Amino acid sequence: QVQLVESGGGLVQAGGSLRLSCAASRRTISSYAMGWFRQAPGKEREFVAAISGSGITTYYADSVKGRFTISRDNAKNTVYLQMNSLKPEDTAVYYCAGRHITIATKEIPNYNYWGQGTQVTVSS
Repeated sequence: QVQLVESGGGLVQAGGSLRLSCAASRRTISSYAMGWFRQAPGKEREFVAAISGSGITTYYADSVKGRFTISRDNAKNTVYLQMNSLKPEDTAVYYCAGRHITIATKEIPNYNYWGQGTQVTVSS
């Protein structure tokens, strides 16, 4: 079992930056692929970014490619999402997720563990 806790959300103006963190309770998460997802009001949860257990492989949604960067520090059991050039359409609750397989995936059903989410609001 893995507990995931997100932090770093907040209110930022368009064009600004935020860095989200996801702290995992498990001592070692190198065997877990991790992902970030988001859900805006009235919309379905959608994929944002994913990273393999080793950190070598990453995937991004087209809408964030070139602006967001996912990374991980397995020694600190933490995954990050650096968000630059934020847009109002990035406003959502952002969720961290993990799966007990090292291969990253964009598919929500493949993730076993979820955090409670952190709100990101981008004002225009």
